[in-house]
Amino acid sequence: MKKISIVIPLHNEKESLPLLAKSIADVLESSEFSYEVIFVDDGSTDGSFDKLRELRDTYGKHFRLFRFCRNYGKSAALSVGIKKAEGDVIVTMDADLQDDPVAIPEMVKKLDEGWDLVSGWKKKRYDPVTFTLPSKFWNLVTSMLSGIRLHDFNCGFKAYRAETAKSLDIYGDRHRYLPALAHWDGFRITEIPVPHHARKYGKSNYGFGKFFNGMMDMLTLLFLRKYLKNPLHFFGLFGFLLIIVGSLILGFFGVQWAITGQMHIRPLVLLSLGADIVGIQFLSFGFLAEMLTHIAPKDTYIIREKVE
Repeated sequence: MKKISIVIPLHNEKESLPLLAKSIADVLESSEFSYEVIFVDDGSTDGSFDKLRELRDTYGKHFRLFRFCRNYGKSAALSVGIKKAEGDVIVTMDADLQDDPVAIPEMVKKLDEGWDLVSGWKKKRYDPVTFTLPSKFWNLVTSMLSGIRLHDFNCGFKAYRAETAKSLDIYGDRHRYLPALAHWDGFRITEIPVPHHARKYGKSNYGFGKFFNGMMDMLTLLFLRKYLKNPLHFFGLFGFLLIIVGSLILGFFGVQWAITGQMHIRPLVLLSLGADIVGIQFLSFGFLAEMLTHIAPKDTYIIREKVE
């Protein structure tokens, strides 16, 4: 029998938890799957973990509980939950009742078609326009930069093959880009529409600051993806260009000085000299980064299938 692990990061969601637990149990108790629900309390201060203890007494060992000593962020909670998961399929969802567990069997069925990650698409959203418009723009930009076309990267409702989820390095705000990370690692990604409900309790932590941080994280991921293994290609390119430009200008003034015997210190001379110095520094950074890269532990390669 296939086992499903449902990983739920949460922060101050005490009021939502009883309804969430019931809806998950109603869907999965009547399904063909065995299951576990892993709640990771990300430093809640409203008594959420006490409520989880009560729910575990009700639903038994299907529920596994973990609690951080402070708020580390959603990526940290997802990372811990995924590492602790024991199922063949790992489903991630939010605790605010906006994700509907009724979609879980369909997502697992989609995985059985050969996909490695099924991402939810909140096709009909019940969020204010201040959320939906920035989200559309962000999804469009992310699709263009990542090379994978999805309507809703930031939807927390996703289903993974266990080996796919456990291979992902999740920290910072990387939870927003898990489909892109999986795609870059060669996994097969798709999405399906999922039900979405209006928030019943509390308020969202999403704001412009997180939107901006998310964009910066995407640029960081793109940089690391392209230059992590060969940083000299990045630093060396800029260093080489600066040295060439600076040297050509200095060479011109050097020839002029040799012919005329006169040398005037002009701003362009100082700029070209500065370009050479900065170019040499860039090359030095590149060589140091290459040394650190080769000293670091070697890659762990992802094996899709194994026959022994």
